[in-house]
Amino acid sequence: MSLVAVLGAGVMGETLLSGLLRSGRQASDLVVAERRPERAAELAERYGVEVLDNAQAAAKADTIVLVVKPQDMGALLDEIAPHVRPGALVVSLAAGITTSFIEARLAEGVPVVRVMPNTPALVDEGMAAISPGSHCDEAHLAEAEALLRSVGKVLRVPEKQQDAVTAVSGSGPAYIFFVVEAMIEAGVHLGLPRSTANELVIQTVVGAAKMLRETGEHPVALRENVTSPAGTTAAALRELEDHKVRAAFLIALEAARDRSRALASGQG
Repeated sequence: MSLVAVLGAGVMGETLLSGLLRSGRQASDLVVAERRPERAAELAERYGVEVLDNAQAAAKADTIVLVVKPQDMGALLDEIAPHVRPGALVVSLAAGITTSFIEARLAEGVPVVRVMPNTPALVDEGMAAISPGSHCDEAHLAEAEALLRSVGKVLRVPEKQQDAVTAVSGSGPAYIFFVVEAMIEAGVHLGLPRSTANELVIQTVVGAAKMLRETGEHPVALRENVTSPAGTTAAALRELEDHKVRAAFLIALEAARDRSRALASGQG
């Protein structure tokens, strides 16, 4: 088994680390890079993995996973570039950072895979889209897929689609949480106890998502099955259309896509 180094032990870095261990990887096949001594001790105790600095972790690894904020990527690459071994795979989970940006800061020929994950990876229901850089082959993509599959589903997309992916699935959980929050507040406004509204809305969302995945039916068909002519659902949906909720989602996702593009161009 190849040695995987996770550089960046924030929420997503730790999520990937724990998912890899749950999926059967041995702690001896993983290293983590963390600067803060107290955080390093916490990770070592919790997961039994070796915790090193960025340069040490990069020098040891066959696969280097970069899980840092976009604005920190340039400095991290400058730090690890002299230590990346020939043949090592670099996998980036930073929003908006292109494979060409990473390739330009590493030795010639280093294979890079760009990933857009999302936070449901915390409960092994993540959605990750991956794109190859100019030096990737099938084996590199397969290795990246194996890593991300430990915390959810993986889809290959052309890199030019990654900004749209960021808008749809990368930021997507926040839209769902926003809708859930609004429905709970509406339930309270209608006279339900908050705890009741909370349970009703969350289970409704979980159940609807499960129907979408398990029935394979188009969301339009599932929506129509709930919507009786001149009924309560039809009345509610008419108000959503009158308030241009569908158009608002389009505008919101366009804004997220444009922000991803700005990050990629260094305007962030």
